[in-house]
Amino acid sequence: MSTLTVRSTAAASIDAMPTTITELRPFLERRLATLVDVAADLHAHPEIRFTETHAAARLTAELELAGFAIERGFAGLETAFVARWSTTDADAPTIAIFCEYDALEEIGHACGHNIIAACGLGAGLLVKDALEASPVPANLVVIGSPGEEGAAGKVPMIEGGVLDGVDLAMMVHPSGTDAVRGSSLSRVALDIDFHGKAAHAAAAPELGRNALDGATLALTAIGMLRQQMTDDVRIHAIITNGGQAPNIIPERASLRIFVRAADRDHLLSNVVPRVRDCFEGAAIATGTTVEIAENTPPYFSLRSNPTLVDVAEAAYSVLGRDLEPDPTVAGSTDMGNVSHVVPSIHPMICLARDVAPHTREFAAAAGSAELAPPTIADGALMLAATALSAFREPSVVADAKATFARD
Repeated sequence: MSTLTVRSTAAASIDAMPTTITELRPFLERRLATLVDVAADLHAHPEIRFTETHAAARLTAELELAGFAIERGFAGLETAFVARWSTTDADAPTIAIFCEYDALEEIGHACGHNIIAACGLGAGLLVKDALEASPVPANLVVIGSPGEEGAAGKVPMIEGGVLDGVDLAMMVHPSGTDAVRGSSLSRVALDIDFHGKAAHAAAAPELGRNALDGATLALTAIGMLRQQMTDDVRIHAIITNGGQAPNIIPERASLRIFVRAADRDHLLSNVVPRVRDCFEGAAIATGTTVEIAENTPPYFSLRSNPTLVDVAEAAYSVLGRDLEPDPTVAGSTDMGNVSHVVPSIHPMICLARDVAPHTREFAAAAGSAELAPPTIADGALMLAATALSAFREPSVVADAKATFARD
């Protein structure tokens, strides 16, 4: 079991966690078959960013059936949704639970977003069940955020006001380990187009200006730049257009590149400008021109709220999960952007030990009848217990907001 860093205002909720989990288990037993079926359904119908019509329809149907008021489509995103339920019309804390449900190209749910969706749905249903049985003032929101993989779908939702009035936000992500107190890397995506001049590659190469040479030289420069970067920086690219035929000097070459760093300000003010210089310098050297575009909003590094971390770790401990005490910072998530607006957590839950996301092996685990159900059960219980604890103990909400403001 992990050693909990107990904050005084969360102590009562942490002490009550075994009772809270016990209270939620009968509701889970009634809901689990549906949650497992939802995860399997989404796994069998993988949909990439902003095309998740099947997933959004299934999730909203389940929430509507349970009595949530549904707003389909949000901030111009057809596959986004907001589901609301309250115990009272009076002023009360508002807690948002996020669902993600987009898949990856070619390899489907290799990031386990079908599990995320089932856990988020389950948490919303369990909290509602518990509050119906023992009411306290509460506003519960389940948010369906599409396009997390590569498109930062939560950003237009934030800009559209989805977090207005929200006090706390949370979600859970399957992984190869259990961890609550981790962070993530900030990320900027760049779309690059080099423009040159076509010519016959054998008969008159001197008349051409090779756009692919510009792209190649830029990648070489970035390889050298990495030597002078801090250890947390990650730069990775693919060539999306390298020309049409070997005997035609490419007049256009295109790349997509992700640039990441642990600190948002360092990424935006230092790393990205130096990467841009690599492209602009390569264009000068090869006699080409270059266009650099940011077509996707930046992802911000995750700020895990200390108060919510303590409560969620207590839930994991009651569930018998061994927590990673010092999780490695890796990957990027638009939940990071949420965490810069309201106190948030984004725990990881072990689906398959030491199996890395974004692999075919992880996709298989996310659809496994053996591995998926216990992961969904514990993920839903952990989120539900954390949210329920905050609804019942106002000091948890107050302290989470205080530490957020201070940090």
